[in-house]
Amino acid sequence: MSAEMDSDAVSARAAAGAPMHITGVGAVTGYGWGTKHVWDGFLLGESAVKLTGGLDGYVDGGYAYLSRITDEGDRRDGPSRFMQALRYSAREAISDARERGWKPGPVVGVVHSLVLGDVDMWSEFYRSDEERVRARRWVNMMPSTVISMLMKENDFHGPAMSVSAMCASGNAGVITAKSWIDSGLATDVILLATDLSGHPKNLRGFSDVGVAVLDTPPFEACRPFQEGSRGFVGGEASVAMVLSNQDEGSHAAILGGSMSMDGYNAVAMAPDLDDVFRCFRDAMRISGVEASDIAYMNAHGPGTAQCDAAEARVLDELFPDAHGIFSVKPLTGHCQAAASAVEILATIYAFQTGFVPAPRQVSAGHPRLLNGLTARLPGPMIKSSIGMGGFNSALVIGEPPA
Repeated sequence: MSAEMDSDAVSARAAAGAPMHITGVGAVTGYGWGTKHVWDGFLLGESAVKLTGGLDGYVDGGYAYLSRITDEGDRRDGPSRFMQALRYSAREAISDARERGWKPGPVVGVVHSLVLGDVDMWSEFYRSDEERVRARRWVNMMPSTVISMLMKENDFHGPAMSVSAMCASGNAGVITAKSWIDSGLATDVILLATDLSGHPKNLRGFSDVGVAVLDTPPFEACRPFQEGSRGFVGGEASVAMVLSNQDEGSHAAILGGSMSMDGYNAVAMAPDLDDVFRCFRDAMRISGVEASDIAYMNAHGPGTAQCDAAEARVLDELFPDAHGIFSVKPLTGHCQAAASAVEILATIYAFQTGFVPAPRQVSAGHPRLLNGLTARLPGPMIKSSIGMGGFNSALVIGEPPA
C-alpha cells in the first residue's frame, strides 16, 4: 500500500463499518510491570489494591488502599514513573503485535488518553523553592514530550495527540483511533492510556467529593452492583494497544463506539439518563449489532450508588438477554484516565481464555452480576466508561476472527 491510501478503499471501509483490531497489548499496573501480571491477577481473582504508605498529612495514619505502580522503570525512558511506565507499556504492545504478525502500515499515529498528566513531576515543580528549573526537566514535564520520544523511537510519523474525557478517556482514545483509521488518516494507531495520579492530594479530593474510599480493603469498600458498596478504591495504570485495520493476530475487534455528554452537573449524572441511553444505542447502531447480540456488559462499575444504579438500569432495559454484568475495579482499582483501557484487557482475557475475570461477589447484588471467574458464552461485549461531569462512552468489542 502506498503512503497515500486509496480513497475508494477508505470510503468502502467507512461505509461497511469495518472493525478495528487490537493486535498488541502492553500494561504496567499495580500487579506489576507487564501484561503477564494482569493475566495472573485476573486468573487468581486477587486485587492489586494494597495498603500503601507515604501519604502522611493527607490521609489519616498516612496510609490508603491503592493499586500503585512501583518505581522500577528504566531511567533511560525518562525521569518519572509516568514516562517510564508509558514507554514500557508501549514497547510491550508493539512487540506483542509484531510477534503476532502485525506489520506497521505506512501511517502510524498515536493517541494518548490522560487526565492529569505527570502528577509526580508537576507536584515536585510546584513544591520546589527553585526560581528556575533546568530546561530539560521543564520540557520533560510537557505531556507532548513522551509522545515525541515514542514516535522517534519507532520512526512513526502519523497524527499524534492527547484526549481527555475524565474516566472515559480510554474509550475516547479508542473511538478517536477508529475514526482516524476509518477516515484514512492513519493505517494504525498506538493507543496509550496513562494515569499515575495516586498522589495524596488527588486521592483526598476524590474522597472529599464522596466517591473514593481510602481506609478500607478493596472488597469491603468497592462492591459494584452489590449491597454495601461505598465507592471506588484508587488505582494507577499505563496501558498500550496497537490498533489496526489488519486482523493478523487480533486479540479483539472494536466494532464501534459512541460518546455523549450530559451537560448537567460537574459531578452528578443527569437523573433522566437520556444521554447515557443514547450513547449505548448509538454505539450499537454504529457497530451494526442488535441489543440482543450483546453477551456481557463490561461495566464502568465504580461502586458508587449513582453510577452503578444507572448502568444496572441500562442492563435491564437495553440488554435483557445479556448473560451478565461485571466490573473489575475491585481488582485493578479505579485507574482514572486508564480505567477503560485496563478494563478492556479483561475482555481480551475472556476472549483468550474462555473465562470472564469477574471479581468474586461478596454481598447481595444484581441477579445477573457475575460471581468470580466465569465460563464465557460467545458474543460481543459492551464496554462502558462514564466520567465524572457527564462524559458517557460505550464500545462494542467483538471476538477476534477465527
